[in-house]
Amino acid sequence: MRQPTRVTPEIPLQTTLRDYWDEVAAVAAKIDLESLEHVALMLLACQARKRVVFVVGNGGSAATASHFACDLGKGTRRDGPPTFRVVSLTDNMPLLTAWANDSGYDRVFAEQLQTLAHPGDVLVVISASGNSPNVIAAVETARSCGMDVVGLTGRSGGSLAQLVDVVVHVPSDRIEVVEDAHLVAAHSLCVAVRERLAAGEPPASTPGLSVVRGRRAGR
Repeated sequence: MRQPTRVTPEIPLQTTLRDYWDEVAAVAAKIDLESLEHVALMLLACQARKRVVFVVGNGGSAATASHFACDLGKGTRRDGPPTFRVVSLTDNMPLLTAWANDSGYDRVFAEQLQTLAHPGDVLVVISASGNSPNVIAAVETARSCGMDVVGLTGRSGGSLAQLVDVVVHVPSDRIEVVEDAHLVAAHSLCVAVRERLAAGEPPASTPGLSVVRGRRAGR
């Protein structure tokens, strides 16, 4: 007589959902707030210099780059003139695909920076692996242009963690959790700089990058 097939009970969906939220919360609790503070100071100093913040990323990180550029440019603004000059280099698809076609995908951000960047600008690089060739090329170009560089990373931090002025590292190997944390980091930065500016403190009094470099934030 044939034995009935044993059915393994499925894991309840709510259990999977709860486990994921618990993982996000645990990783969020490990984020180095001192590094985030240094990034906020860098952004404020850039704004005070009337320079430009550029943001780059691939895939989900490209969406985060666009989101961050939107929030930093609009979400930090109070009454009066625009607060931040910010550009996401992921948004001009005709230009991005032209560089990818003619010079290779590794150069899609670097070539844009070569044209647009000036000394005193800031580059924010978002990469879960920290090893994407096009973001590494962007950092190298930023250095040659006299820019300051921030890295948002995950996993081991990759090569990027050793190349930037300040790194905000998300200690997780799960790509979804890293990307979640990067967006929360971006939101927290926008809230922090908006409240600092709303308090009426002169942006020029904000410590510059020399303070950040001296402490090697997030390394």
